[in-house]
Amino acid sequence: MLLYSWNVNGLRAVLGKGFTDILRDSNADIYCLQETKAHQDQVDTTFLGALGYHGFWNSAEKKGYSGVAVFSRQLPLAVQHGMGIPDHDTEGRVLTLEFDT
Repeated sequence: MLLYSWNVNGLRAVLGKGFTDILRDSNADIYCLQETKAHQDQVDTTFLGALGYHGFWNSAEKKGYSGVAVFSRQLPLAVQHGMGIPDHDTEGRVLTLEFDT
């Protein structure tokens, strides 16, 4: 399994700088992105399906702040947003995906 973790410091910015080419060429099974600084509805996500990925997001309540996303070729068994601590979970910093292997 090939997994990449990347602090993108703004997903919308890297999308304009060839991120979809990197995603396609890397052939990664899973991409874990930090500091996406975007809600899913602020990004055209059609590239995910076209490249064979499923997208999962945990965005901060405050727009333009923090946020994480996971792009996976395999559907997870379970997805958990946050860590169950309301004071922290509003910041969109934890996203857990469970896989069978």
